[in-house]
Amino acid sequence: MNNLQKLGGIVAILEAAIYIAAFIFFGIFWDYPLNADDAQKIVFLTNNHIALSIVNLTMYVVFGCLLMVLVLALYRRMKDKAPVLSQMAMVFGIIWAGLVIASGMIANVGLSAAIDLSAKNTEQAMFLWVVINTIVEGLGGGNEVVGGLWVLLLSVTGLKITELPRWLNCFGLLIGFVGISTIYPVEILTEIFGVGQIVWFSWLGVSMLISRQR
Repeated sequence: MNNLQKLGGIVAILEAAIYIAAFIFFGIFWDYPLNADDAQKIVFLTNNHIALSIVNLTMYVVFGCLLMVLVLALYRRMKDKAPVLSQMAMVFGIIWAGLVIASGMIANVGLSAAIDLSAKNTEQAMFLWVVINTIVEGLGGGNEVVGGLWVLLLSVTGLKITELPRWLNCFGLLIGFVGISTIYPVEILTEIFGVGQIVWFSWLGVSMLISRQR
């Protein structure tokens, strides 16, 4: 049990690190030519194919796999005191992890398919990329409803059974509501959720490691 809590704390910090790395990559290094024509966009995607594939693999597939471990660790921590709420939270956590992993797989397969198609028809290739990107955003890239529900349920459970720091749970309530609010397609809400998740995962990880040592 203690080893699982330690692992969960480490994983939570790694989740925050992945969020930070994604913000740095897309905020500093990713210079997608939004105003360019289809041919220039395809050339850009082709030139950055490997880098974008690695980023997608990390921030979706690796993130989702690590999330599975954290979901299990938190469920084991809370299940004895709040069996129903902890089970509900675990269900949404697993669903979120599955959606995130699926998003990464679809993004990478779709990117390769669009680049291959561009050799025959650039316009169709860009149309395919737009469709793929829309699917990825809908599953987990730009819609954080399921993740928000997971954080919200965990925070409610933590407050009810006085598990984890009280202010962490209160902060989790706020972040959970923001995540659910991303059902309304406004980019600023997704960004707030992402920044909030960095703080929440970091705080959660440290709390789990400290409480495990005690």
